[in-house]
Amino acid sequence: MEALFYIVPLIMIAGAVFMLYRTLGRARQVSAAWNSGITAEGRCLRAYTSTSGGGGDTSVHTTLHHVYEFTTRDGRPFRFDEGGGPGTTVEGDIVTVYYTPDRPESATALTPGRGRLLAGTGCLVAFFAVFIAFCVFFMVTAHWIFAETDDFMP
Repeated sequence: MEALFYIVPLIMIAGAVFMLYRTLGRARQVSAAWNSGITAEGRCLRAYTSTSGGGGDTSVHTTLHHVYEFTTRDGRPFRFDEGGGPGTTVEGDIVTVYYTPDRPESATALTPGRGRLLAGTGCLVAFFAVFIAFCVFFMVTAHWIFAETDDFMP
């Protein structure tokens, strides 16, 4: 039973570290695409929403996704799905796609907004840091409680 108070928080920490890795990786990809200066004309092929949550007392969170297609300067066609795009972009719209020549599959159609990217990434990093700190605090507290109760057991 005691191991449960260590295993579950460790699994939660592993999940948070993985999500932190993904968040920082995507922010780095978007920033590199903006900084490369290479753009292409792209077309929105599809717009759709995905929902999460909504069970019990939780609210529903809806994310708008777009599927874009563009052709690189060397003539290779690429298609990518991007979440969190503008609600004004609809199927058939022409957009500017930013990409790096070595990784066109990690392109973005988001308009450059370095401050917005930094603020969003910073908030997520802070959230994951607090979450991980809480898990560690929980494990230390559980360890302390179990150590104290073991001293009084006959």
